[in-house]
Amino acid sequence: MEETRIALIGIIVENPEAVEQINRLLHEYSSYIIGRMGLPYRARGVSIIRVVIDAPGASISALSGKLGMLPGVSTKTLYSKIS
Repeated sequence: MEETRIALIGIIVENPEAVEQINRLLHEYSSYIIGRMGLPYRARGVSIIRVVIDAPGASISALSGKLGMLPGVSTKTLYSKIS
């Protein structure tokens, strides 16, 4: 079995039109996702999504990279020191 890591992917969505693509990507990686929480920040017109994932490092990087390439979407990934 391939070694996995626990990570938190923080996503800030400034473009509401990107939500469908975000959900499609998260569904694609759903077997690795432990939990997800979304917070709409209506006062600033953005949404903040936190995704906790336990996956191989390459999969975490791929998901974070694909999300970050969407227009109006920013991501940052924080990795656990536990492998």
